Amino acid sequence: MKLTLKIWRQKNAQDKGKMVDYPIDGIEPDMSFLEMLDVLNEGLINKGDDPVSFDHDCREGICGMCSLFINGEAHGPDRGVTTCQLHMRMFKDGDTIYIEPFRAKAFPVIKDLVVDRSAFDRIQHAGGFISVNTSGNTIDANTIPIPKHDADRAFDAATCIGCGACVASCKNSSAMLFVSAKVSQFALLPQGKVEAADRVLNMVRQMDSEGFGNCTNTGACEVECPKGISLENIARMNREYLSASLKG
Repeated sequence: MKLTLKIWRQKNAQDKGKMVDYPIDGIEPDMSFLEMLDVLNEGLINKGDDPVSFDHDCREGICGMCSLFINGEAHGPDRGVTTCQLHMRMFKDGDTIYIEPFRAKAFPVIKDLVVDRSAFDRIQHAGGFISVNTSGNTIDANTIPIPKHDADRAFDAATCIGCGACVASCKNSSAMLFVSAKVSQFALLPQGKVEAADRVLNMVRQMDSEGFGNCTNTGACEVECPKGISLENIARMNREYLSASLKG
């Protein structure tokens, strides 16, 4: 395959940045998108040029680091996959592919396609934990009866990998799908109910302070989420937040 890549290049957070064209040849349909970028970077390095910086780690769709905006879609044209799971067979010979970083005020660009998503970490630190004392007093999880329906929904919420596709896809750069998934995975289980009120208040407060926008129910976040996190979690978080606010 012969392709034309239009890639966002930005030296640092202060640089204005611009799209740069890169023709590339010899791309196999079975290559992953990141393997294609590896081929591009190998050629750039051989020519003495600065390679394109992009985040990646596990390359198995688990870590969420490989977050790229490809042809106007978070993680590209496929569904239910991260960028590292996207294969070049989704494109055609001669295609022009636009590759950009996730764009949001709360995700400042570090270099090229790499953004700072530490805002997500700070939101989780604000309340994404339980303070059950397990030191020398560990209780087997199976001893706590949990309805299967609740357990299934908690596991579904816990599949969120924090990639930020929801933020990148939202016209308001809202992080509510991410935050609601983290709130839900604890709110649905008895271990998380002790601190449920403080958790949702603290996490929403931190989300707002990071500069994320609000939700307007367009549903783009759910469509683009590689793990299929449901909008039902946002509704649950809103109920949890209202209940916690009324309790004062």
